[in-house]
Amino acid sequence: MFQPPGFVDPTRPDYVCRLRRSLYGLKQAPRAWFQRFATFITGCGFRGSVCDPSLFIYRSGQDTAYLLLYVDDIILTASTDALLSRFIDLMKREFSMTDLGPLHHFLGITATRSSSGLFLSQSLYTKDIIARASMTNCNPVATPVDTNSKLSATSGPAISDPTLYRSLAGALQYLTFTRPDISYAVQQVCLFMHDPREPHMQAIKRIIRYLQGTIDHGLSLSVSNISALTAYSDADWAGCPDSRRSTSGYCIFLGDNLVSWSSKRQATVSRSSAEAEYRGVANAVAETTWLRNLLLELHIPLRRATMVYCDNVSAIYMSGDPVQHQRTKHVEIDIHFVRERVRIGDIRVLHIPSENQYADIFTKGLPRQLFLNFRSSLSVCSSPAQTKGV
Repeated sequence: MFQPPGFVDPTRPDYVCRLRRSLYGLKQAPRAWFQRFATFITGCGFRGSVCDPSLFIYRSGQDTAYLLLYVDDIILTASTDALLSRFIDLMKREFSMTDLGPLHHFLGITATRSSSGLFLSQSLYTKDIIARASMTNCNPVATPVDTNSKLSATSGPAISDPTLYRSLAGALQYLTFTRPDISYAVQQVCLFMHDPREPHMQAIKRIIRYLQGTIDHGLSLSVSNISALTAYSDADWAGCPDSRRSTSGYCIFLGDNLVSWSSKRQATVSRSSAEAEYRGVANAVAETTWLRNLLLELHIPLRRATMVYCDNVSAIYMSGDPVQHQRTKHVEIDIHFVRERVRIGDIRVLHIPSENQYADIFTKGLPRQLFLNFRSSLSVCSSPAQTKGV
């Protein structure tokens, strides 16, 4: 502790203010703590990741260790038990910390190990959301959003309790960490948090009714070949009835496992469906490029090009055509970015039929059977423990 600049007492330079609150709550505390921890862990031989500042990597010969830090919660894994114990002992000597053993719970996400792999779920958090909405006894529905309605910012009267709406929408956002099947529905309701209305609240209630029937669902990760990344990209052209902006979505698989997904309204209005689809492809390519760099830092380089599947033929032609047409001048930056990745061989943009386009689940409401098929393809399923007991 030091006296702040401009408020130094020259007669008592070693005096400091007595604080009546915890240092942990000060704005500079997280930065100071991270700097303190990063200095220590890099002194132990770890190297900070360029792609993710909260990730630290240790590599010495055949020994490998990964450490992920979130404030004061840490996940640590290593190639051998001896190396793992060594780093745990080093941190215990430096910090007041507790070793909770094998990963089973982290930031509200439950990790369950089974013979088939790892199952990530937020079932307790889901129950809390349902209780917060006072819908514990509600009837479940098969899908989180219907196939027809497009929410508008001006439809219906304003709701009486916008605070509850914002609380539920924010909670549902966190739930998408293990429930990609509700990403599109949650993205839609989050667009109206500034002025929620009755139809928007009904949309949230439908999501909660869907969760009521799928409380035990989560994301399944299995042992898989990780030699390639595969991405699916889609866009719903001019889907917003107010701004006519498009919604783009993608899902990315590492081997057979879903590792990244997104459902987001585009920042600009697209003049054609091809442009909307191409902007969606650019978003997917940006994410796969980051993942390839991250895997390179983890010493798992990918030797094969990433396949990006899109169901729009015009967007595929734009990704590989070196000619700049009059109709594509306004999307020049995106085109050059994707074309560059295609040219160097990191990315290949290929066509896929719409019935096999998994990214559709992130851009629009789907019929029940198609939704269930795509949900299964995303490895969203019920808990292995629940399945085993049936």
